[in-house]
Amino acid sequence: MTELSSEEIQELMGRAGDVMWESPFGTTMPAYYASYANAHMAKYGTTEEQMALVSVKNRKYGSKNPNAMFQKPIQLEEVLKSRMVSYPLKLYDCCANADGAACLLITSAEKAKKISDRPVWISGLGLASSPMSLAGRKGPLTSFDATRNAARTAYEMANIKPHDVHVAEVHDSFSVTEIINYEDLGFARPGRGAKLLENQGTELGGRIPVNIDGGLISKGHPVGATGASQIFALVKQLRGEAGSVQVDGAKIGLAQNIGGIGMYCSVTILRS
Repeated sequence: MTELSSEEIQELMGRAGDVMWESPFGTTMPAYYASYANAHMAKYGTTEEQMALVSVKNRKYGSKNPNAMFQKPIQLEEVLKSRMVSYPLKLYDCCANADGAACLLITSAEKAKKISDRPVWISGLGLASSPMSLAGRKGPLTSFDATRNAARTAYEMANIKPHDVHVAEVHDSFSVTEIINYEDLGFARPGRGAKLLENQGTELGGRIPVNIDGGLISKGHPVGATGASQIFALVKQLRGEAGSVQVDGAKIGLAQNIGGIGMYCSVTILRS
């Protein structure tokens, strides 16, 4: 990722998938997610301060992750005063382009039991897609259909409900994305994701800890490695190897990742 400038990366990502028809008008990923942020603010009253709390939380936990790109906590005012990227998203509301890698070993149940005394099991998997381009969307920009549909499939396969999840990793390419993901995954009702965050429900010790490895906002976003890094973080949690950010009694973890050529989402549910 770092072989290109930020401008070159934004141009290429702006052309991805079904948004390519809009890219000649100057659309970029920050501009797209700014549209979601503005829509969420208009419909539900979500504030810039609430969105900034995502960055404060994730940078706090990123300071405990030796593999994170940014390992220094930031304050709310620092986020709010950082330079504007695409209103209302500011510099610290956005993840950074980064280089990174992650590796997963997946095998049969029989072999897993032979090579590990603490295997982690894939309990549910949901995959879905939906239009990303503004011209192709039919509903308001306050939810990701792909996430809701993928989550529904994964929950049904795992035979659980959202409240059964002990720890989650969600795609936080921008601060507003994490808040919308709370709602689409069923951790909060529509429009209540920001309140869940504000009431520390997604902190370590909260009702559903989310991105307590720092998320993309702290770790950086190496694109292809992002989803695998989420699984890596959850496996550590479910094995009790997460150190200072260990969620007590974590037995069920959920990873949600969006991206690809268009708007694709995968939701993976793991059990220890």
